[in-house]
Amino acid sequence: MTAPSAMTAQWYVLIEEDTRETRRADGVELRLHHWTLVATHAVSGTEEAARAVAEDAALHYVPGILARHARPGDTPGRNAFLAGDGSWLVHVRQNRRACHFRVSIARLMHTREEGQAPPKSLKEKVRHALDGPEPPPVPWTPKG
Repeated sequence: MTAPSAMTAQWYVLIEEDTRETRRADGVELRLHHWTLVATHAVSGTEEAARAVAEDAALHYVPGILARHARPGDTPGRNAFLAGDGSWLVHVRQNRRACHFRVSIARLMHTREEGQAPPKSLKEKVRHALDGPEPPPVPWTPKG
């Protein structure tokens, strides 16, 4: 049984990074990049308070890829761009490494805990084996 969903309107500062992962396939080294939500910080107060925290993050946050290789006292170079939608896109560089991250604000409007279906009974497992898999769930479509 899933817990009931809760409505909320708490402001958050979200930080997304261009994360990198190196994998090998058929003797070739692949450098994979993808955006990952690395931090969510709740902000007590108004939207303006959240904007101030986001600006502070844009001007001072150091992504893990640079922080791992930094020495005490190092200060990364930084270009922080404020986009029209109020988000920040920041390019940082230090010790011949560079990366970028995005800082934005958002209100958490809905949350629901994850739920687990009950385990199948032996009868259901046998039926599944004989009849084949159940049809896939119907994809979401807009109401109306």
